[in-house]
Amino acid sequence: MFPKTRFFTLCSLKGLVRFGNAILGLLNYLCNICSEKFLKKFKIKYMSLIIIGTVAFDAIETPFGKTDKIVGGAATYASLAASYFYNKAKIVAVVGDDFPQSDIDSFKEHGIDTEGLQVKAGEKSFFWSGKYHNDMNSRDTLITELNVLENFDPIIPESYQDCEYLMLGNLTPQVQQTVIKRLKNSPKLIVMETIKLVDVLTINDAEARQLSGEYSLVKAAKKILAMGPKYLIIKKGEHGALLFHEDQIFSAPALPLAEVFDPTGAGDTFAGGFIGYLAKVGTINFNNMKNAIIYGSALASFCVEKFGTEKLLNLTEEEVAARIQQFVELSAFTIEA
Repeated sequence: MFPKTRFFTLCSLKGLVRFGNAILGLLNYLCNICSEKFLKKFKIKYMSLIIIGTVAFDAIETPFGKTDKIVGGAATYASLAASYFYNKAKIVAVVGDDFPQSDIDSFKEHGIDTEGLQVKAGEKSFFWSGKYHNDMNSRDTLITELNVLENFDPIIPESYQDCEYLMLGNLTPQVQQTVIKRLKNSPKLIVMETIKLVDVLTINDAEARQLSGEYSLVKAAKKILAMGPKYLIIKKGEHGALLFHEDQIFSAPALPLAEVFDPTGAGDTFAGGFIGYLAKVGTINFNNMKNAIIYGSALASFCVEKFGTEKLLNLTEEEVAARIQQFVELSAFTIEA
């Protein structure tokens, strides 16, 4: 009798867990809808997400082909990714008058506020050209033209002063610190790729080893966290990402893809999806950070499937949801007792 009773109990527990997860998912969905309706009804503004970085032109060559000048830049990839989860993203960047109005309109079509996008008359936009090796993990820079970026002075519009979430892209530390100083209120969360004044530091595995002097990423993380960041994300490319916070560790998988056309902007797309999700849920804790990594990874997996921003411009909610579910299924398993 005992084995049958034990089997029945395990099955019952599994059923309860599935039922509980379904109820929690439904409640979360309803809470999001109700909170949005509440905010609209009483005219309460969302706290905004500001993304600082480059809006630029890229020319890319990979083993799968090459492009002429296409739109790129950290702020471009990050804001497009964030827009799929949070509709109050705002960008601060600079371009020349060679940057097409149609591409600026594409930002607006995704709900991205471009008031902080400076357009410099008579000047050219930042341009980068690179060639990827066959492994797609390394590349050679062929051309870098700073142009308008050389003397970039980030102007924070008054309408951006409600900033609660701030992502600082690949700009000089001086520009990043200027942005922070020009905000009247300290953001709830700052994400960037430099270590000072940061809540969440995102770096790749090579950078983590170089910064810490440790080959073991666990040892490296411990040293880096001691330098100041509250959370550390170590990106491992095709091998996923690691999240560290105090004594907690989370390992996120990478989605195996049959073809990777262009990894340019994947890291910025990841960061944009990550902070976009956190801005949407509005609560910062380790569990939400774990979810945010999966959301960011899902957007990054789309990014690499086409050149430039092509794939990010026309995703549907259903495609994004299905891709996130793929990530969930990658590491979901049960252990039979």
